[in-house]
Amino acid sequence: MDELRKIDLNLLLALHALLTERHVTRAAQRLHRSQPAVSHALAQLRAHFNDPLLIRQHGQMALTSRAQALARPLQEALGSLNGLLAAADFDPALAQRRFRLSLSDYASRLVLPRLVGHLRQVAPGIHLAISQASRETVLAQLLDGELDLALGLFPAVADDVRVQDLFEERFVSLADKQVLPPRGGLALDDWLARPHVMLAMRPDAQDEVERALAAKGLQREIVLVMPHWSAAVEVLPGTDLILTVARRAIGSLKAYKGLREFKPPLALAPFAYQQAWHRRKDSDPGHRWLREAILACSQPTGRAESST
Repeated sequence: MDELRKIDLNLLLALHALLTERHVTRAAQRLHRSQPAVSHALAQLRAHFNDPLLIRQHGQMALTSRAQALARPLQEALGSLNGLLAAADFDPALAQRRFRLSLSDYASRLVLPRLVGHLRQVAPGIHLAISQASRETVLAQLLDGELDLALGLFPAVADDVRVQDLFEERFVSLADKQVLPPRGGLALDDWLARPHVMLAMRPDAQDEVERALAAKGLQREIVLVMPHWSAAVEVLPGTDLILTVARRAIGSLKAYKGLREFKPPLALAPFAYQQAWHRRKDSDPGHRWLREAILACSQPTGRAESST
């Protein structure tokens, strides 16, 4: 407690912004303060910790070892303090909050329309900022406090990350009818011989289909890697390409004339689509309310009313 008396809590907020942004101007924007004020705060912090905290390295600002050691405990402490000060009874109708979410366009298509409609009806003061990144980047952002919540597949996470299943999915393959047999799908050898589209944020990524193939010592020819679920379906008509994707990603095939869905000739287990967050958010009533709303809006019926 003696050490706490020696520092203004506003300086800790400034420190968190500086460690997160690694840039004085961006930290000032994050805090809605002037750049000189944040520069002055950085000088005070350097004096308090007897460390430069931010140093110029290879043309950009980097954290010192001391700053890196401070980042995680500071984030957890501020999260706990925020939970302590938050109202025990969260009122969505009166709440004024901004949540940072990571969603692929798959989740954006399935969940976001229902969720936004629900928020506009019962919690108009809750705002969302949506980003998209690879699974590895998203998990790092959750740990660093840059994200409040992420939707995706999280088969392995750090101990500090909580995961909740939203719904179960299964894989289907999709191709132009003209390059498929009159009935049914393809045998495994024919399926492997065809060119494939893979959905991934990085060209060198390995998705669940690739891992299943690797476990059997098999390999498919991937001629197109792209991050956009909806656009991937649009490239199939008139080609010999095959797309293997989560079933709910393609919705009704009525919108895609000339395409046919079939079961992949490879054992691909159903999987859980999930939401993930850092455990520091567990006691935040607003965050808990949002998680419950997302869970409700993720169901096939989209009955968000159960989260009110």
